[in-house]
Amino acid sequence: MAHTIESIASLIGARIVTLDGCVATPQEPVTGAAAIEQAKSGELTFLSEDRHISRLKETSASAVVIHPSQSARVNADYPRLVLLEVEDPQAAFLQVLPLFRIIRSRLKRGISPSAFISSTARIGENCAIGPGAYIGEDVIIGDDCDIHPGASIGAGSRLGRDCQIYSNAVLYHEVSLGDRVIIHANAVLGADGFGYRFEQGRFIKVPQLGGVIIESDVEIGAGATIDRGAVDATVIGAGTKIDNMVMIGHNCRVGRNNVFAAQVGLAGSCSTGDYVRLGGQVGVKDHTHMGTGCMVGAKAGVHRNVPDGETWIGYPASPEAEQKRLVFTLKRVPEMREEMRAMAKRLAELEKLMAEGAGNPLKAAG
Repeated sequence: MAHTIESIASLIGARIVTLDGCVATPQEPVTGAAAIEQAKSGELTFLSEDRHISRLKETSASAVVIHPSQSARVNADYPRLVLLEVEDPQAAFLQVLPLFRIIRSRLKRGISPSAFISSTARIGENCAIGPGAYIGEDVIIGDDCDIHPGASIGAGSRLGRDCQIYSNAVLYHEVSLGDRVIIHANAVLGADGFGYRFEQGRFIKVPQLGGVIIESDVEIGAGATIDRGAVDATVIGAGTKIDNMVMIGHNCRVGRNNVFAAQVGLAGSCSTGDYVRLGGQVGVKDHTHMGTGCMVGAKAGVHRNVPDGETWIGYPASPEAEQKRLVFTLKRVPEMREEMRAMAKRLAELEKLMAEGAGNPLKAAG
């Protein structure tokens, strides 16, 4: 189906704005959609924030989806572009993007002959289980779930409705998922927590007898690991999104709608409130709590509790304003060092004059 700027504007409910210098018309065909720098003539792009307006000089796009508040500035600087005004440019662009991309359907419904399914497992309706998948004893899988090739679901695990478990993901025994949970490839849920006692010169393993509970609408990235609890379950709250290669230790309790970027690491028994955001490679000490709505910047090392709503950065992490003062002070260290050397030299000269009995040392030095 052919698309035009005009038809796309109608689809997303946009107001079309053109100037005499526009290189396109509302009737021009739209052949694709792309990010600002990659968009070519005949393609559509979008502008999400005012700070990105200058990036439009790099685009060859024919039209751009923008917020009405950005029109005047964009028109003045880039009159060749057709503007499509909407209240939420990113959401509108995401609505358009599937028109120009292949959307792969989910797995074909049914169970592959090469999948292993225990006779005690219960599989819901309209599920898809791919080749080489393993479903252990007493597993319960809800309706409309996709279990991709090579995935493994251990004994006693429970999956809610409409879950997707991608290839080679491993759910150990007694892992519980809510509805609409997505587990990406090679993630591991329910491995033993890192718990040992040191006795008579050697480490003795502490049995890890808790489980893992993943509440509804959680997404867990490729290669992420979530350890089972020692006694009680490790819990990931509803709506939380966990990026690739994140490590969550045993007994952690993560709140609702948290967002953890790649390579975050939570040591054992950490906890978070709701709406917590952790940047990439944040490390958190064991038994640390991060309050509701707090944010921690990338590469920070958290060694103490973070209060609700605060933003912390740095290593060791501290409140943003405090850390910025520290960084500013550290930048002045070379200058301060030279000033201290000059002061020490001046003091030595004054002490020498006093030792020689030269009267008033300040007057003599002057």
